[in-house]
Amino acid sequence: MDAAARRGLGAALLALLLAVAAPIASAADAIRVASKLDTESALLGTMILEALNARGIATISKLRLGPTNILRRALVAGDIDIYPEYTGNGAIFHAMTGDPVWKDAQAGYDKVKALDAKQGITWLAPAPADNSWVIAVPRDIAAKEGLKSLADFARWVKAGGTVRLAASAEFVESPAALPALEAAYGFTLRRSQILTLAGGDTAVTMRAAAEHISGVNAAMAYGTDGALAVLGLVALSDPRQAEIVYAPAPVLRASVLAQHPEISAALDPIFRSLDQATLQRLNAAISVDGRSTDEVVREYLKGKGLLN
Repeated sequence: MDAAARRGLGAALLALLLAVAAPIASAADAIRVASKLDTESALLGTMILEALNARGIATISKLRLGPTNILRRALVAGDIDIYPEYTGNGAIFHAMTGDPVWKDAQAGYDKVKALDAKQGITWLAPAPADNSWVIAVPRDIAAKEGLKSLADFARWVKAGGTVRLAASAEFVESPAALPALEAAYGFTLRRSQILTLAGGDTAVTMRAAAEHISGVNAAMAYGTDGALAVLGLVALSDPRQAEIVYAPAPVLRASVLAQHPEISAALDPIFRSLDQATLQRLNAAISVDGRSTDEVVREYLKGKGLLN
């Protein structure tokens, strides 16, 4: 092989190596965006994806990756870069479930932001919404029994009312969930009054209450669940603030934010626009109306002028 041929072969091999290496480098630089399994987390994760892509930031979708403990471990280990989390979970992450700081939206956010900063994790602006657990009852039962708050619910239980609650095992067992409500309002549900479900899908618990499946007439739900109104359920208020505040916000590795400081400018306005009513409406568009998450997200962000 003469020198010219060798030079040609060398150039071809170099071009091939560069072509192969380019996607690898791109994948290595891409931001891995994850979410939990539920409708709202996938909604918020999709918003993050869309916003970053609109800024020309390469991303890899890891949406619906798993439950809270999986996502948290993956973020700390550096296996994912960003996902939507809830401020109240800081109580679990840092073993502070008994601290009243988590019952105040701003104080809870400030606390988890400061604690996580020590682990190289940054919290961006939270949404002005609270996705804390609630107990919801059918509208007709609420009217008949005079149920507006958990204090009314406690009165109903203690008076021997026929109550059967559909809830997840986590809600029934977590100290920050049903046990906290029972302690704050002075009632106790017998095991026979609880239909415990393995998963945490509130669409199932709410439908059980709305349709009185297996005698259920109360349901574990979340404050931003979109199906509450559609199913004719009333979320009972928590005047004694037994529940901690779960405000959604993007959390990401600090090193990623240092490389892409524009992420804050992309995501802060989006999350600040997501109040309680807005999240309920967007969740309902997906879980009740059956629209795709991508469609709902793009329509919302473009309508608000939040997508470049």
